[in-house]
Amino acid sequence: MKLYQVVLKDILRRKRRVLYAILGVVIGTMTVVSILTVSAAGQARITNQLEKYGANLTVLPAVKTIDTGLGDLSLGTVNLGDNYISEDKLPVIRQLTDARIREYLKDVPQTGNIATVAPKLFINAEIKGASVVAVGIDPEEQFKVNTWWQVATGEYLGTGDQVLLGSVAATSLKLNPGDTIQLNNRTLTVTGILAETGASDDYQVFVPLATLQEAFNKQGLVSSIDIRALCNGCPVEIIAGTLNQNISGVRAVAVKQIANSEMGMLERINKFMLALAGVSLIVGGFGVFNTLLTSINERLKDIGIMRAVGASRGQIIKALIYEAIVLGIAGGLSGYGAGTLLAYAIGPLIFEGTTISFVAMYLPLSIGVAMLISLLATLYPAMQATRVKVADSFRAL
Repeated sequence: MKLYQVVLKDILRRKRRVLYAILGVVIGTMTVVSILTVSAAGQARITNQLEKYGANLTVLPAVKTIDTGLGDLSLGTVNLGDNYISEDKLPVIRQLTDARIREYLKDVPQTGNIATVAPKLFINAEIKGASVVAVGIDPEEQFKVNTWWQVATGEYLGTGDQVLLGSVAATSLKLNPGDTIQLNNRTLTVTGILAETGASDDYQVFVPLATLQEAFNKQGLVSSIDIRALCNGCPVEIIAGTLNQNISGVRAVAVKQIANSEMGMLERINKFMLALAGVSLIVGGFGVFNTLLTSINERLKDIGIMRAVGASRGQIIKALIYEAIVLGIAGGLSGYGAGTLLAYAIGPLIFEGTTISFVAMYLPLSIGVAMLISLLATLYPAMQATRVKVADSFRAL
């Protein structure tokens, strides 16, 4: 009879003891898998939420405000500097931003555009006798930044003499897709109306940048530039510093407060949960260790017979390692399933609205962790088994 057959028969004979050992492995792997699954779902949710915040970097004109006065008498404030940014600076802004991202992320393409750069021009205008804010945009780039935009009726903004209305602006002006408006004596056609966003977008009208510049004689000028870096973890503060140092007349501001708050919270929760996982692994390991050590004391007779018929110490260690492998595989598979089910139960409690899903890559990880627990817990009992003398084992009969 081969050694692995002996091990399997021995396992089947000691079902309850083996079940206890597997349970110890399951507890450890279940905790690890559930924590990793919930953490992955939480990160996905936060990343999705951060996508809705739009630009994570804003470039504004470098306007300074100084107080004026005479003695204790205040005469108000004066703004110094241009209120616009020259479009000539857009290629430099893109080049510096993309270069910084490439330094941070080594696996991004070395050619082509990476960051989304969306210039905007704000103009106070009048439509049908009502004062409105007309915003000149690059339709394609702005849609990449404002990922929450949805067109309720009509079509999205194209090029030429077109206009896209916010929901409140369309209602107030009583306009529908296909209607025409006069914007500083230029006729524009309404292409669509945005769905309500709950932000200032609802009150604005959006026009292709070149069209608005021509209508108000602002060729080559923009009011601000929205930049969305490739990733939420990109060093936007460093990018902002680079732009401020290398481009005169602009002030780059990193929008990181919300991201830092959300990610900081997730990091603290992950550390706490991983600490719990570590404790569970230790408890599970001691459970397996205790079970295997007790099993050896109960099997002195069997070990003695194996030694009496010629089994070497190496073969006895192999038999126990084979048993540990069986425990690891069974515990890893069960721990993965139990951990995923636990994640389904606790995930929505930790991150409201989180969608939990099976993560296939955690299955080999679960089995690997279970095997590690089993093998480490088997090490000392296996060494003890090799010290069992034949005479001692027969005295246990």
